[in-house]
Amino acid sequence: MKHFVKHLASTMLAAPLVLAMAVTAQAETLKIALAETPSDELAAFFVALDRAKANGLDYEWTAFSDEELAIQAILSGQMDIGFGTPYSAMQRSRAPLRIIFQLSKLKFFPVAVEKYTDLKQLDGQPIMLHSRGGGTDSIANVIEERVGIKFGDRSYVPGSANRVVAMLAGQAEATILDLSNKNKIIAEADDRFNVLPMFDVDASDEALFANLDWIKANSEQVDILVAALLSVWRDMAEDPTIISRETNPDGPIGQLPAEILAELDGFYTEAVEGGLYDPNGGGRKAAMADLEWYTAAGQLDGNPADMNIEDFWYLAPLDAATQ
Repeated sequence: MKHFVKHLASTMLAAPLVLAMAVTAQAETLKIALAETPSDELAAFFVALDRAKANGLDYEWTAFSDEELAIQAILSGQMDIGFGTPYSAMQRSRAPLRIIFQLSKLKFFPVAVEKYTDLKQLDGQPIMLHSRGGGTDSIANVIEERVGIKFGDRSYVPGSANRVVAMLAGQAEATILDLSNKNKIIAEADDRFNVLPMFDVDASDEALFANLDWIKANSEQVDILVAALLSVWRDMAEDPTIISRETNPDGPIGQLPAEILAELDGFYTEAVEGGLYDPNGGGRKAAMADLEWYTAAGQLDGNPADMNIEDFWYLAPLDAATQ
């Protein structure tokens, strides 16, 4: 979704990106499945990892090329904890997957070539999205329902930055982008593209999830991680520049291009002001918003009012961190 070109895996599990970085080789190392390569939008997460490490958490991470691969890695037991919103897998898989923390909300933006000024005009038109079953796919489904349109063919290009490249090259006329890449394409070519008016969304875009049995068996590790995340998210709400100041220059974010690092303060300031991050980690409010959203998006079956949020979220770690 971000500033780095991602190489697609050739199989569902056998070929995650070779970007694993071991922080420790101990047997109790927490294995984290990222759904993308490190980028500006992951800077806050890596700051939280540094805080968790200082409190005794051993971890390693692997960047998969998309969310589906990260979900499959958790389902298979290859990885311990992952990025994503695996609501469909939660409902249809026998594995007791649970979300423990909302990393970000679905704050995405429809962007189209200049001739389109309204979502209704995209009725029947092709659209380029991130991944099948992912957040942008869900947004497209809900747009269809709320606006009363039906998109044409859907193509999938993982990475907002990659979709910007495709749009600038004239390979697509409509897409859905994250905050930073929406700003990027408008800054580069505002005479060629429009950001279409969009309704507000409070559901989760990225969340941390794991197998419930693993969570309970490794509660100390999970509690350290969730407490670190909550501390960063709350500090970030008060002062977004905390992310650039605490970013490890020798870590994966510190190795990003200088022009990206120079924009971290601006990115997080705008993201916080735009409501991208919940300083309380989502919790029950996010869980209810998720059930409504992902039902409307076609990834959950049934009536959200009849669903139990504890079938999708495990709230004990977040409750403990907020006390």
